Amino acid sequence: MTMTVDVSYPVGRFDRTGRWTPQSRQAAIEDLAALPAAMRRAVSGLDDARLDTPYRPDGWTVRQVVHHVADSHMNGYIRLKLALTEDTPTIKPYLQDGWAALPDSRLPVAPSLSILDAVHERWVVLWRALGADQFARTFNHPELGPLTLDTHLHLYAWHSRHHVAHVTTLRARQGW
Repeated sequence: MTMTVDVSYPVGRFDRTGRWTPQSRQAAIEDLAALPAAMRRAVSGLDDARLDTPYRPDGWTVRQVVHHVADSHMNGYIRLKLALTEDTPTIKPYLQDGWAALPDSRLPVAPSLSILDAVHERWVVLWRALGADQFARTFNHPELGPLTLDTHLHLYAWHSRHHVAHVTTLRARQGW
C-alpha cells in the first residue's frame, strides 16, 4: 500500500495542544539546532530553475521557502527574547505572503542560509539556558492569543521540519 504525502503539510499539522515534557523540549531544541544544516542539505546542488520551482501548485518556490524560514526564525528568536525580558509582551505578526513577494526573496539562498546559521546558533543557546519554569512564560500573539514559550519552542521545531520537508519531498517527487 502506498502512502500519499500531503504536500502542504508533509510532516502533519502542528498540534498546539501538546503536552510538553523535558524530553520533548530537548528534542525540539535539537530540531532547531539541526535546521541550518538540514536546510543546506535540502537545497544542496539545486540550480536556479529548481530553486524557482514551487513545492506545490500555487505554493512558494523553494527559494521563497528558504527566505521565509530565515524571516520567520528571526521573528521567532526576537519573540523569545521579548518573552524572557518583558511580562507577556504583545508581539507583531507579519504578512508572510507579502514578505515572500518582496525583492529580497528573489536573492540567492546563501544569505538566508547564513542568517539561519547565525540566528540558530544564538537561539539554541537561549533555549538550552532556560530553566523549567521559564518555559511557562508567555507572549501574546494578536491572531493566536497567548502562547507559552513551550508552545513557541515546539511550534518552531515543527516549522523547521515542515519547511525542510517541503523541499525534500519536492525533490523526491521530481527525482532530483
